[in-house]
Amino acid sequence: MAASDIPGTIAPDGTVNVPPFRLPPSIYMSEAARDALPRVPADPQAGMQQALAAGKAGALRSQLPQLMAPRVNHLAGLYPVRTRSTEIAGVPAVIATPLAPMPAGNAKKILLNLPGGGFVMGEAGSTGMIESIPLAVLAQVEVVSITYRQAPECSYPAATEDVRAVYRELLKTRGPENVGLFGCSAGGLLATEAIALFENEGLALPCALGVFCASADARWSGDSSAWGRPFTGLPQQAVQARPYFKGTDLEDPMVSPVMSPRLLRGFPPTLVITATRAYDMSAAVNTHRELVKAGVDARLHMWDGLGHAFFYDIDLPESREAFDVMAGFFQRHLNLDSDVNKI
Repeated sequence: MAASDIPGTIAPDGTVNVPPFRLPPSIYMSEAARDALPRVPADPQAGMQQALAAGKAGALRSQLPQLMAPRVNHLAGLYPVRTRSTEIAGVPAVIATPLAPMPAGNAKKILLNLPGGGFVMGEAGSTGMIESIPLAVLAQVEVVSITYRQAPECSYPAATEDVRAVYRELLKTRGPENVGLFGCSAGGLLATEAIALFENEGLALPCALGVFCASADARWSGDSSAWGRPFTGLPQQAVQARPYFKGTDLEDPMVSPVMSPRLLRGFPPTLVITATRAYDMSAAVNTHRELVKAGVDARLHMWDGLGHAFFYDIDLPESREAFDVMAGFFQRHLNLDSDVNKI
């Protein structure tokens, strides 16, 4: 009997013990994406976990600009930008501006990018540039990425407080209708937490929100959290609380805004992006569902057969599609002058 012919079992509580099975590449993927699929299982979290265990997470974070320089340089070759390191309200930041002159109407508009990295490795000049560089050129707008406080040095709500400080500073020179907020992975969750904080404090909200490869739910749960690792050839692993949230109630609406319909009702138009082999997919889809129930103009875009933060590989056609979707979304809601088609 072939392994794929062995039946599974279902426990009394409904838990399915999945039998061995084959997961071929999706027929809906591009040829480039199929070619880029890993041939050997590799845990993308391993390096970060090892650095945390060894007490070297901060040192590894400081090395990210050097480690990611080839990828960032490749992006800049495709999307010419000028970058400038600075501080905003005491928070380290990198501003990406299109090399070609921006339309005059876009000069006072800005996108605020919260980089991904598990609330450990988010860094403006490296992980932040993955989205900032393409979006600056495609949307023809300035994009500022920040290095917010993270674990293990800091814990919740340090990052949210940094976002609030930066956002308040941006509001001194432009109205909220000229600011879009987004983040990838941990940065996507942080973006929703920031919106919840702004609401609670009566701050005028940004005009658009991007939640990319993430959700408004710090529990990162659901079906995809169970099969996400097996779909990449790795053993199943229970969802572990992130060090940044140590001692925090993950069901607190300020940590997981998806828990509060009241907070969700106030959210600005929101774009959610995920993929079917991403461990974030279930939480992302549920976030979109809850936003729609709350009456928010929420859009969900999902790519089949791809994993978490798939658009980090800019050479995939699907990545170009994703950035076009992002740029079009922000163009529409910030009324940007651009050649990107509105969606």
